[in-house]
Amino acid sequence: MASGALTSDWLPAYRAVPRELFVPDVVWPGRLTGTGQGEAVDRRADPEAWRAAVYADVSLTTQWDDGDHTGTDRGRSPTCSNSQPSMVFRMLGASDVHGGERVMEVGTGTGWNAALLSARVGARNVVTIEVDASNAAAAHERLDKAGYRPTAVVGDGAAGYAAGGPYDRVLVTASATGIPRAWLGQTRTGGVVVAPYATAYGSEAIVRLTVQPDGSASGPFVHSSAFMRIRQHRYSRLHTREYLGGKPWPADGDKSLSGLSPEAVGDWLPMFVIGLRTKGMFPWAQTYPDGSYTLWLRDKAVSSWATVDYEPGREVFEVYQGGERRLWDEVTDAYAWWESHGRPGFDRFGLTVTPEGSHTPWLDDPGTPILG
Repeated sequence: MASGALTSDWLPAYRAVPRELFVPDVVWPGRLTGTGQGEAVDRRADPEAWRAAVYADVSLTTQWDDGDHTGTDRGRSPTCSNSQPSMVFRMLGASDVHGGERVMEVGTGTGWNAALLSARVGARNVVTIEVDASNAAAAHERLDKAGYRPTAVVGDGAAGYAAGGPYDRVLVTASATGIPRAWLGQTRTGGVVVAPYATAYGSEAIVRLTVQPDGSASGPFVHSSAFMRIRQHRYSRLHTREYLGGKPWPADGDKSLSGLSPEAVGDWLPMFVIGLRTKGMFPWAQTYPDGSYTLWLRDKAVSSWATVDYEPGREVFEVYQGGERRLWDEVTDAYAWWESHGRPGFDRFGLTVTPEGSHTPWLDDPGTPILG
């Protein structure tokens, strides 16, 4: 694998568990560059294209809209996939399993990751949990045909599976907006939880947490990520009209000008930093044919909103802010903080989670939280 994510110690498992055994007939390959999914590829209609997709380093969407959408057209929201191989092996590497560890996987998906773990540590040591009954049934059938029979559970992955614990490793294949207490409580002292941690702002990264004797866990972020959200951690966003009190935009918003371009805060890394530095805020871009757009910011409390108008070639941008908070000011402050610290990358950040459930992000060291 050109990315270097597949290390030599994982080669035997990779060779023992071909990806194609865990991919359904119809998939929507992720794009080689950028985000989103391409058109459907059907093995029955074009087996060569299907196989090329399977062995490309891209994610393969296998379900839309929790199974409510059928056919080969894309649905509204992707809800299950066979993850990008380089990401799969980065996470397996971060989990640091060598053989014999007891592992709980949250998010069976198509079953490929559970099979790789079974090949590595023995199926008897693997518990895999899937909330979607139809996905679980298909994955269990694939696992059985491949000769692997881990403990396969249909249920809420956020609750873990205490009956199979305690675990040496917890590996999560869907993003979470917080680390559930169950994952820490079901992991041995010194055990490791590897999970995609998503901020409310939208960006996310893989965190590697080591569980401490007091039940807390702490550790660094090891790589950016873009996983589908755990169902229990999804958030239904209200329309912008709900923030304007029934009035037309800009309603009661205060106008100002900003020298910070919305383009500067639109990449995954600054979005991640903004998400760590702010609470309960999320963005949405309203695009226009001429390449301009309006960046909308809203909060989960439905108390505040902001808009920033981007036009190519401009250096000053029109801002409106309304409600209790000044959301664009918060974004500007978070971006300035990031710049003042030398624009640190994902791997300089970390997270500490207490047994009570509080989450404290930090920079470089747990003793330097990024919030006061």
